[in-house]
Amino acid sequence: MKEVKKDQRKATLSEKLERGDLFASPCPSREILKHVCSRWGVLILIALRSGTHRFSELRRKMDGVSEKMLAQSLHALVEDGFVVRVQYPVVPPFVEYSLTDAGEEVAAKVADLADWIEVNTPEVITRRAELAEQEA
Repeated sequence: MKEVKKDQRKATLSEKLERGDLFASPCPSREILKHVCSRWGVLILIALRSGTHRFSELRRKMDGVSEKMLAQSLHALVEDGFVVRVQYPVVPPFVEYSLTDAGEEVAAKVADLADWIEVNTPEVITRRAELAEQEA
């Protein structure tokens, strides 16, 4: 099997970050990162891991999201190829959203981060309180 040298393959996002490419405004990864890591992007990806959802189901599941923000976030994830949107020709409109293979992959990584945050939230809250007390 032919070995690929590090400089001959595409750099990963973390490698680009180390080199500073991600910090350059024209870097296309920044836009994708914005969609995937936005508050609603994260929740959409995690919600769709359990299967196909209608727009209204996602809205009910994600307390606090406006219809406009949910629509914009879903649109961005569809454009990026992480979510597939299927519209059925019926009245009233019936639209379903589900993850693509790439969406499944990125959703798993986002879910790992969300799990870490959930487990470590008490410690973070404690540190915040300690810092606030020191600054008071």
